[in-house]
Amino acid sequence: MQRCFDLAKLGLGAASPNPCVGAVLVYNDRIIGEGYHKKHGQAHAEVHALASVKAADRHLIPGSTLFVSLEPCCIYGHTPPCTSLIIENRIPKVVIASTDHTPGVNGRGIELLRQAGIEVVTGVLQQAGDRLSAPRNMFVSQQRPYIILKYAKTLDGFIARTDNQQEWITSDYTKRLVHKWRSETDAILVGTRTAEVDNPALTTRHYFGKSPLRIVLDRFQTLTPNLALFDGKAHTLVVTASEPPQPIDGVDYFVIEDWDALLPRLLHHLYLRKIGILLVEGGPTLLSSFISANLWDEARVLTGAVSWPKGLHAPTLPCDPKNEYKLESDNINIYLNT
Repeated sequence: MQRCFDLAKLGLGAASPNPCVGAVLVYNDRIIGEGYHKKHGQAHAEVHALASVKAADRHLIPGSTLFVSLEPCCIYGHTPPCTSLIIENRIPKVVIASTDHTPGVNGRGIELLRQAGIEVVTGVLQQAGDRLSAPRNMFVSQQRPYIILKYAKTLDGFIARTDNQQEWITSDYTKRLVHKWRSETDAILVGTRTAEVDNPALTTRHYFGKSPLRIVLDRFQTLTPNLALFDGKAHTLVVTASEPPQPIDGVDYFVIEDWDALLPRLLHHLYLRKIGILLVEGGPTLLSSFISANLWDEARVLTGAVSWPKGLHAPTLPCDPKNEYKLESDNINIYLNT
């Protein structure tokens, strides 16, 4: 099952809003096939696992066990249901880590396999499986993206300077890690002040993979078109309170007149755009608005080995970190909103 998880993570950044799924086919403790969901709209992990079985081993399939990180789908989407594929190949046993909460699946896939006489074992390494499938299950159950808050702070708890000067808090290695995180998400959000003061590009220029959709809040349309967010190197969505008088080429606009309903309106719009994972990299006000509304699923907090005499305080999270590790001189804490 751990091999299933490792395979599944190869689909990060490409499978969303579908889940990252890995599948391994085993005969007498020997892996004869494996695969993962490579890209949204394309073949699922089970399809790739069966297709990878060598001709000399195909006669072993009816005596094999299929391990899969997420419950096989039983509905027609972009591809046929994987439950039918499993039944057609006469696989006698399926081992599953986590349940798929997609409407129409959500235990029905397991039920159909058992009705076909297949032995189904569930809940193997379930906690890790649930973590892996959390973005998909949040997307389909709450109709919003899985929300990751990310920010860096100094040893004394400051997130930004008060004089609007930009100063890096973490190391170059941590910066590269953040760009890796960006490549694994669908969209990245900042507020007006961050766009003005830091002038971020919000791309994955220090790592491989696609750049996410860049989203910036600009209620009063004060941002100038010479900012890096409008350089055309990645798509940008501007969230504002009224139609812009002079739209910028290559930039989309989403108008929210009632700014008090900003977060739910924006998150629903992103759901309709099939944004499965949203990374929030804004300042303390924007981050705190997500925390106070309890609209966050994970937070990644980076603490650099620097101190400032004063600054803007980092937001406070209402729980203890789930995981902690070091990267060079930086501390990285991962929080989960359970």
